[in-house]
Amino acid sequence: MSRSGAVLLEICVEDSAGLAAAIDGGADRIELCSALSIGGLTPSAGLMLEAGRKPLPSFAMIRPRAGNFVWSDDDIAVMRDDIDMARRAGLAGVVLGASLPDGRLDRECLATLVRHAGGLGLTLHRAFDLVPDWQEAIDAAVDLGFERILTSGGATSAIDGADELERLISIAAGRISIMPGSGINPKTVSALIPRLPVGEIHASCATAVAQDNERLVALGFSPPSPRRTDRATIAALKALLATDLSRPQA
Repeated sequence: MSRSGAVLLEICVEDSAGLAAAIDGGADRIELCSALSIGGLTPSAGLMLEAGRKPLPSFAMIRPRAGNFVWSDDDIAVMRDDIDMARRAGLAGVVLGASLPDGRLDRECLATLVRHAGGLGLTLHRAFDLVPDWQEAIDAAVDLGFERILTSGGATSAIDGADELERLISIAAGRISIMPGSGINPKTVSALIPRLPVGEIHASCATAVAQDNERLVALGFSPPSPRRTDRATIAALKALLATDLSRPQA
């Protein structure tokens, strides 16, 4: 939990403006990414360096490409270098995931990456949501040394996956943090808190903004309505998490 004792709020951002908005809005931790529209890829070296100079702890997403989480030897080599960059930038941790073709966690690959990330904090990302067996995957994450699992309970949003999130928390039994993420905002958080006895949640708190330069859209440089991290939305969510309602009831 955060220093206040409320549920810790992690905000994922993909640029320097989002980083500033998250800090100003009261986030407790940053997940640093690029390409959030496809679930997040590894951030640039420059953004890692900027985040490393900020007062909040930042965890870098280590995902070298879009698509599945079945990594080739070349992918793993890139990921190792990206982990090195996160360490040099002074970041608090990294966000990792790796799958076998059948969706199970690739323990061998993850063990390699975890060893390479020695000394950094570790989050297992939503590759977890593809696994066929919750128990097996949670046990593997604990054995590998992850601190938390970011998950929507296998659903398109954490709100839709709330029943499965309850199961995951029960299976984890305090051995590892289950951090709900996907679709959480000030309007939806009450569907999860205080129902779920969690110490942290993950959100983007992004809002759509109009792209008034039609040529940028026509040439493929921008979506019609890009999403931007919103300081006011973060502040509103943070305020809700700071209330007594954020604490599970006996």
